[in-house]
Amino acid sequence: MSYQALYRVWRPQAFIDVVGQEHVTKTLQNALLQQKISHAYLFSGPRGTGKTSAAKILAKAVNCERAPISEPCNECAACKGITDGSIPDVIEIDAASNNGVEEIRDIRDKVKYAPTSVKYKVYIVDEVHMLTIGAFNALLKTLEEPPKHVIFILATTEPHKIPLTIISRCQRFDFKRITAKAIVGRMRLIVNETGVDCEEQALHIIAKAAEGGMRDALSLLDQAISFSQDRVTVEDALTVTGSVSQGFLNSLARAILGHDTAGGLSALDQLLANGKDPSRFIEDFIFYFRDMLLYKTAPLLEEALERTMADEDFKQIANEISHDQIYQLIEILNKTQQEMKWTNHPRIFLEVALVKLCHLESSSGFSTTSMPEIEQLLSKIEHLEEKIRNLSISGNRDQTAEETTAKQPPQRSSRKGFQAPVGKINEILKQATKSNLNMVKSKWGEMLGLLSQRQMRSQAALLNDAEPVAASEHTFIIKFKYEIHCQMAMDNQRFLETVSSIMEQLLGKNMQFVGVPEDQWHNIRENFISSQHHESSDGDQLKQEDPLITEAVKLFGEDLVEIKE
Repeated sequence: MSYQALYRVWRPQAFIDVVGQEHVTKTLQNALLQQKISHAYLFSGPRGTGKTSAAKILAKAVNCERAPISEPCNECAACKGITDGSIPDVIEIDAASNNGVEEIRDIRDKVKYAPTSVKYKVYIVDEVHMLTIGAFNALLKTLEEPPKHVIFILATTEPHKIPLTIISRCQRFDFKRITAKAIVGRMRLIVNETGVDCEEQALHIIAKAAEGGMRDALSLLDQAISFSQDRVTVEDALTVTGSVSQGFLNSLARAILGHDTAGGLSALDQLLANGKDPSRFIEDFIFYFRDMLLYKTAPLLEEALERTMADEDFKQIANEISHDQIYQLIEILNKTQQEMKWTNHPRIFLEVALVKLCHLESSSGFSTTSMPEIEQLLSKIEHLEEKIRNLSISGNRDQTAEETTAKQPPQRSSRKGFQAPVGKINEILKQATKSNLNMVKSKWGEMLGLLSQRQMRSQAALLNDAEPVAASEHTFIIKFKYEIHCQMAMDNQRFLETVSSIMEQLLGKNMQFVGVPEDQWHNIRENFISSQHHESSDGDQLKQEDPLITEAVKLFGEDLVEIKE
């Protein structure tokens, strides 16, 4: 088979070709020129970032006939022999399949023999973290004090699995993920050299999908070239990588912001019908909003964007969306992604998540469509505050007038705010019964629910700390914890009519109510009880004459005290 994959054909043959790892290559080149070669190296980092390639380049550089040099010449017999694998003194070992103690003991026995073709015998151990504990222990002594003609280069993607006793005996170099910009530059060089016609945007899509690995990027590029006809297009790159176009993500984000549930579900259905994987799509969508959050936080750091490009549509959406919205979107998508891992029907979870995202208005309140309602509520609050100020001023004026004319004690006329109708409350208390009160209380929760459904949520909130305390046949008393809430409720005619209408609907008879603040209620009720003592029946006379009953009424209230002969 004459064809070779791109990542094999374009494998780096010199340090200058190792993209994105300048911190490693520069250090090794200086060590080569100064002839300060260590006996053991550890190359760690993500897959496809150049660890094994750098190891082979280092093996060529130390054995090059023109040494000491910073780059192998790739022309002498040693460099050519190491490149094509014909020199037996450079040994590549796959630790994933040769991870036992016997294999390492074999290496330990052979290192004492001098190289036959070049100056240094180099052992390149790939995926070294796969060695067993016994194999690591067998390697320890040899790795610490190898013969002068031996160099060990260990490569791994999981350095945390390597014993510290091994790491401490090596010079460690950490390879990092290659930036999308560097990957695009390398792929552009390759397509120009090979004469392949490729759209620039397609290279960016492939680079984003490679997630920092040059080998993955070249494999995807190779696949896209085979999939395409004469030109690698954006659609070819999206199909090969399984990614979703940024235009689609932008349009779906628009549907979410506009609460267009039907449009969003239709677009999602079309996407899945084209064979896109739901799990891959939701991952792309999470990274889309992650990149949007980073862009809003630091617009100049476009290189930090993981999967998206800051086009005009993306920038416009980022300006319209808030940080809190992005937090909520990512939280819902992340939760859905976790749920999708344990189900046979990921599409259902994806559709439910999209509906949730399109209905965030009801729970978060950040939608622009709710602004008129907010403005209306703010206007009502200002109107009520103005009323309170006017009542306070008029109360002060009444107090001054009473002091100058009647010369009454100030504590009687200094009362501000809402004054409960004492006469009306006393009339209700005269006819009040426990059965009527229990009947009203049994429908109280249902009444609050119906009040909220009638678009009176702000008014219903006034009753959160209120409760019925007495009821006659057609009237009941509501005790409010705060005087301001009582005043706001009793001044709102629409609220009064709505509550009465709902209670009539629930109880089947006309019901009116009177509001009273909690502090005023206690005084009114005690005064009523005292007045009733003078007109009491036999049972009431018993209450007045027996001090224990009187004290019980004061502590627990008349409604809770029941006298049995």
